[in-house]
Amino acid sequence: MRKQFLEAWSKMITKLVSWLDGLIINLPNIVIALIVFISVLFISKYVNKITLRILDKGKLQKSMKNVIAKLMAMITVLVGLILILGILDLSKTLNTILAGAGVAGLAVGLALQGALANTYSGIILSYIKFVKLGDWIKSNDYEGEIVNIDLRAVTLKQVDNNLVYIPNKQVVENPIKNYSRTSQSRVILNCGVGYESDLDFVKQLAVKTITNHFDSVESESEVIFLYKEFGDSSINFELRYWINSTSGLEVAKSKTEAIIQLKNAFDKNNINIPFPIRTLNIPDMKLGDTMLTLAK
Repeated sequence: MRKQFLEAWSKMITKLVSWLDGLIINLPNIVIALIVFISVLFISKYVNKITLRILDKGKLQKSMKNVIAKLMAMITVLVGLILILGILDLSKTLNTILAGAGVAGLAVGLALQGALANTYSGIILSYIKFVKLGDWIKSNDYEGEIVNIDLRAVTLKQVDNNLVYIPNKQVVENPIKNYSRTSQSRVILNCGVGYESDLDFVKQLAVKTITNHFDSVESESEVIFLYKEFGDSSINFELRYWINSTSGLEVAKSKTEAIIQLKNAFDKNNINIPFPIRTLNIPDMKLGDTMLTLAK
């Protein structure tokens, strides 16, 4: 037993000595590799800054510029690591790492198909000129201002100040309604008046009210007034006009003001805005008939 222990100890000492000899022989390469590694870290920071300066001249989204700059910095570090492995004479290790990375990359790609699809869609969105930060859009039944576009999702801020995160893939594959591509937005207001109303007078009064209370409406001809249908309790109409804003919040505020002004104008002129009611006509019946009906 003692002999076996001494033999194992001797082999361990021999192995340690060989490692120490290899370390001393490769010490210059290790020092050079360390210097290269530190240099690559500093160079990657400058690559990040330079990439951002170059991209600032383009029309990409700010978030995408940051992502591209970080990717360039990571590529710089990766090239430095390959140089370090070459300096340390670890080319075989490099081949093993690359082979393993290929297999691992295939597995990761299959597992992350959804994430990769969102990443690809995010890159596409960064190049689309008609969708940018600050635009008010409607997509996938959500409406709001674009506050961020990254490689995962588009972030919308709604009228109530809530944030909605829509995956990039869904935004690319579904229709996008952009309210900010023009300098104006259209306000559409629906209402109804009683059947006893003078329809010509209602139309003139509504158009005049909107024209007098909104600076963006310069003349009555810019207000569109359309009677739509004979409703159950009212004759319904639709009123349209433009405001000098592309914000959904400003559209909602303008619509609120229009409702207030139209209600005041209708009240002053005794124009009724009816609400659905149900009238029950009960014929006169004698007490005996009533009792007989109840008995049946």
